[in-house]
Amino acid sequence: MTQNDRFLNTIWQKPVDATPVWIMRQAGRYLPEYRKIRAKAGSFLTLCKTPELAAEVTLQPLMRFPLDAAILFSDILTIPDAMGLGLYFKEGEGPAFERPVQTARDIQALSPPDPDLSLRYVLDAVKIIRHELQNKIPLIGFCGSPWTLATYMVEGRANKSFPMIQKMLRDDPEILHHLLGVLAQSISLHLNAQIKAGVQAVMIFDTWGGMLETQDYLLFSLNYIQKIIANLIPENAGHRVPIILFTKAGGKWLNQMAETGCHVLGVDWLTKLSDARKRVGHQVALQGNMNPAILKESPEKIEQEVARILQEFGPGSGHIFNLGHGITPDINPENVAVMIDAVHTLSRQYHNQES
Repeated sequence: MTQNDRFLNTIWQKPVDATPVWIMRQAGRYLPEYRKIRAKAGSFLTLCKTPELAAEVTLQPLMRFPLDAAILFSDILTIPDAMGLGLYFKEGEGPAFERPVQTARDIQALSPPDPDLSLRYVLDAVKIIRHELQNKIPLIGFCGSPWTLATYMVEGRANKSFPMIQKMLRDDPEILHHLLGVLAQSISLHLNAQIKAGVQAVMIFDTWGGMLETQDYLLFSLNYIQKIIANLIPENAGHRVPIILFTKAGGKWLNQMAETGCHVLGVDWLTKLSDARKRVGHQVALQGNMNPAILKESPEKIEQEVARILQEFGPGSGHIFNLGHGITPDINPENVAVMIDAVHTLSRQYHNQES
């Protein structure tokens, strides 16, 4: 399917020569070439909404590093933006909405956007990227989870505790379920459109699911993720399209997450990979889980941590090396190169019996 098929073969737990590696937010602010094109675009949203620029940014890290997968440069909040909520970004403050949804009337007025119309720029970027990649490595598409999108839409901006949606959950769960249902439908449509446009895997980012208690997580987050997975196109152009699910701080729910129908579980650094592997067995592959802060350390410490994580997973296929969350803007790209080289070099001993 691709010239470098480590990533996809690992998902299906087929033999590989080395552990594949890619990085959440690998196209982003830690790269000087990204900052240059971001300045040229004038705003983050312009960068996202200009297919040629989004494609260029997606490809930038691949010019520097021998990564095993590319991930589409976009944003999880493009869907609520397409719903007319007025997404904007303030430097240093993160995303915000001009028109948050905080009443039953606001929420009932929402409807799923047509990805072929209001999100066409994302699909056009996918097509450009696939053409430029020439099938060298696979391209990952993505969306945020319904719960995660809802936290921003109700609060109006990022807030670690999101008090307004917590109040809605307690006081008016029915209207919250309505919102999450509309979002699940919207995300299903958008991911399927990305698949048809050419992405070869999709990832669901449940950034804020970990803030919930178990029963609320299962009911208000995982329940809707499972609905999305059930609605996704299982294959395109004769190839299966795998689904990666990542709930930040969701380690305690790995067993329930593995039952959703996803093929890979993202694991943050709060969960040991050996524990995760014992719990899910061969049911799904695992992705993770180095703390991004390690990339601020010396090359020796980075290599030691890579070695520890590879040993933690152990021999055999089924592990995609990644960070336990997105790379931060203060990371030196040279340290990223150290990590990637260490993964490819040190992991071969765990695969030499199967390749």
